[in-house]
Amino acid sequence: MRPPPLIPLFASATSLSGIGPRMQLLLKKAVRLPPGVAEPRVIDVLWHTPSGVIDRRATPTVAAAVPGTIATLELRVLKHRAPPRGNTKAPYKVACEDETGRIDLVFFHAERKFIERQLPEGSLRYVSGRIESYNDRKQMAHPDYIVAPEARGDLPLLEPVYPLTAGLSGKILLKATRQAAERMPALPEWQEAAWLKERGWPDLRTAVSRLHRPQEAGDVSAGSPPRQRLAYDELLAGQLALALVRQSFKQQPGRSVVGDGRIRAGIADALPFALTPSQRLAIKEIAQDIAAPFRMLRLLQGDVGSGKTVVALMAMAIAVEAGAQAALMAPTEVLARQHAETIAPLADRAGVRIGLLTGREKGRPRAELLERLKAGEVDILIGTHALFQADVEFKDLAFAVIDEQHRFGVHQRLALQTKGGKGGANLLVMTATPIPRTLLMTHYGDLDVSRLTEKPAGRKPIVTKSIPVDSMERLIERIRVQLQEGAQVYWVCPLIESSDKSELAAAEERHAHLAQIFGASKVGLLHGGMPGSAKDQTMAAFAENHLKILVATTVIEVGVNVPNANIMVIEHAERFGLAQLHQLRGRVGRGTRESFCMLLHQAPLGESARQRLEMMESTEDGFLIAEKDLELRGGGEVLGARQSGMPEFRVAEVPNFTELLAAARDDARLVLNQDPGLASPRGEALKLLLYLFECDEAVRLFRAA
Repeated sequence: MRPPPLIPLFASATSLSGIGPRMQLLLKKAVRLPPGVAEPRVIDVLWHTPSGVIDRRATPTVAAAVPGTIATLELRVLKHRAPPRGNTKAPYKVACEDETGRIDLVFFHAERKFIERQLPEGSLRYVSGRIESYNDRKQMAHPDYIVAPEARGDLPLLEPVYPLTAGLSGKILLKATRQAAERMPALPEWQEAAWLKERGWPDLRTAVSRLHRPQEAGDVSAGSPPRQRLAYDELLAGQLALALVRQSFKQQPGRSVVGDGRIRAGIADALPFALTPSQRLAIKEIAQDIAAPFRMLRLLQGDVGSGKTVVALMAMAIAVEAGAQAALMAPTEVLARQHAETIAPLADRAGVRIGLLTGREKGRPRAELLERLKAGEVDILIGTHALFQADVEFKDLAFAVIDEQHRFGVHQRLALQTKGGKGGANLLVMTATPIPRTLLMTHYGDLDVSRLTEKPAGRKPIVTKSIPVDSMERLIERIRVQLQEGAQVYWVCPLIESSDKSELAAAEERHAHLAQIFGASKVGLLHGGMPGSAKDQTMAAFAENHLKILVATTVIEVGVNVPNANIMVIEHAERFGLAQLHQLRGRVGRGTRESFCMLLHQAPLGESARQRLEMMESTEDGFLIAEKDLELRGGGEVLGARQSGMPEFRVAEVPNFTELLAAARDDARLVLNQDPGLASPRGEALKLLLYLFECDEAVRLFRAA
């Protein structure tokens, strides 16, 4: 149900001349398609932006044409010289001239009839390509363009260069993008006139046209007015969509949940440490939110080991004090079980009944747990995705916590909330990956944010050292000494992309090597392909200090807690992103012992890898690390689909992304404060913007209103 002016943009790409079924398959590989779109459409071709430009404006005479440059020549065709019959290696040559000299057009493996049609003897032609010199004679091999005088306008003097895929020619793509640009209708302006004037930005239609039919070589660059205008449009659409979702969520009637504090007091008494100031502030913010008559949607951001689980437990306790239930959902079974182990003794002391539901609970035990849950005999249910299942019914779910929010989509978030009945459950989402401000604005703009900035008392700094792989023997000797003093070691092996070895094979090989040195009974192996029970047994053996070294793939990145483990070895640390290195390092430093993180790397290091490892050595501040990660990888990659479900921008990846994003965020908030229903002339135009950038969730909201 798109607005009629936009319908031609969402037609199949095959509606463009030159794009048949085969070309459509190649286009599909070349252009970025949004999630859920199977075949390229005109709009996908339109947002396929040039990566550079070929300048064909130089129109010298033959005598003045410089070998090695690209030139456009006006030539008269003199004579065709076909290669001798049977000689497939000799080229086909066409002699041409202007009033200053002669030049050969050279074709290899050419079809004679095609060339004769293109270049009839005696005709005038405009020819564009790279000038070469061969045996002191000028030539042009396989000209890029050959056009008759009447078709001179078809020759692109500034030709945009697009990212391609094997089999897809630049000419076909150029023709398709030009047709797509012509389909852009004249739409009412949604940007403020003063803002456009201040920035020197064109209107939308001109911006699209100049991107695909540049007037200046700089028009296609990421800093040019056309690109900046389109980048800002995309960012504004995203910010407006998030703000609409947030506004709609805030307007939904929630339930006011107020506790009497008795359970929280019991938990606080049972804690072996005092809450930090930021933990206390976060609990206060959550308590205020859930006491309000609207639904809460808050993000709790805390670095590794900052005590998020305790805040979540205190928040869930408010719901239990009010006579209702709470749920905590984690992305993996290992993490769900660990939360249960952390929470159980504290809940027990405070008289709170907890349950655990993962994919492993089956048959009678599962049925009994669900019966108790429905009857209200379970106060807090901890689990994995299993919590979404239709047969999981709460008596009265008032509060839900989702851990490691980035691993779950918005729909899963909503699915858990709807289990809260008519009022919907209040929702707290947590992440241990500190999120740079830019990411907060783009992906989490619909959430209020609480940050835990200190580490709990007693946490010791972790000594982090980057060492080359050829020092591994010395490292193993140091580990031998540490093991005699009671230490325990995590040894993480990454996916080795440059070989046929899988992540698992690399880990198995390292496990065999260390078992040979330290003894098979002391070295365990943990990887994602193991059955749940085997994972648990291995983790339990390590937690109980029966295993001294745990060789693992990255499955241990999130949430594993073994206080006695104080050495983390990360093999091929140069292959990991900063955020992941920081997460892995956070598995140690949880006990009283001095802790170490050893970053084993293959020399020589690339510049980006060197900066990552130096950053790890210099700081443990996850927020600083997250900002550096964003700087090193760039907004596009950190925001890309690889970050599981984060928005992927199509035109917004420009140099001053952060500045434009902040402006778009302010603009979106201002618009909705003044015009919450988007009913003003600018509001109506902004609805078209949301349709254009396919912000479906937001479109659905204002269509339902």
